[in-house]
Amino acid sequence: MRIDVVTLFPEFVAQVLGYGVTARAVQRGLIEVNAHNPRQYATDRHRSVDDRPFGGGPGMVMTVEPLRSCVRSVRRQVCVDARTVFLSPQGKPLNQDKINEWAGLPGLLLVAGRYEGVDERFIETEVDEECSIGDYVLSGGELAAMVVVDALARLLPGVLGHEDSAQQDSFMDGLLDCPHYSRPASVDGRAVPRVLLGGDHEAIRRWRLKQSLGRTFIRRPELLERRGLDENERALLDEYLGERGIGDEPVCKY
Repeated sequence: MRIDVVTLFPEFVAQVLGYGVTARAVQRGLIEVNAHNPRQYATDRHRSVDDRPFGGGPGMVMTVEPLRSCVRSVRRQVCVDARTVFLSPQGKPLNQDKINEWAGLPGLLLVAGRYEGVDERFIETEVDEECSIGDYVLSGGELAAMVVVDALARLLPGVLGHEDSAQQDSFMDGLLDCPHYSRPASVDGRAVPRVLLGGDHEAIRRWRLKQSLGRTFIRRPELLERRGLDENERALLDEYLGERGIGDEPVCKY
């Protein structure tokens, strides 16, 4: 998979790609990430990419032409059908479904903004969608772009140590992940749940699903409302809640 990042700080992108899962994906040739600096497309002698906002106010605004020229150049070099995503706190929230969708694209072009914002006319004419990694503001879109790259890289076959690892992550089935345990079997009197030690794979599968359902209900109930549950899952969730004394009657409404 190829991902291109439009950024004023290409060195930042290169540094992040040197570690962890993304580094492994790059080293194995499973993903290619390229950074492009719109400053190289500026036409004045100062290589300006920003200017004061019309209407006044604080900060500077990234101007249309350097960004537009950079994005169009990348499209010509790589793939005219590459999806162009502007990383912005005003975009739709990023989730696993969106990452899964992007993973099937021929190319992805991520635009990392800076300063007070980006000229709206660039967004209107060159951007396919805006996306936010959360309801907060960063100094620039580079970290958000790297979040996207990391999330995409771990979906590629051969990147993770086990082929099933990504499929068992939180959100892959609309649920939060279950608790995990490793050696030793007891830490400060806290023992690993007995079911995980017995070797009964069906019992382990059932326990893990029950924990995922319960954890999602308690921590992110809106995920269950959006996903829905079948009859078996509703029974498991009621069992989980009953074990913890949360209500005397079945309380699952999803």
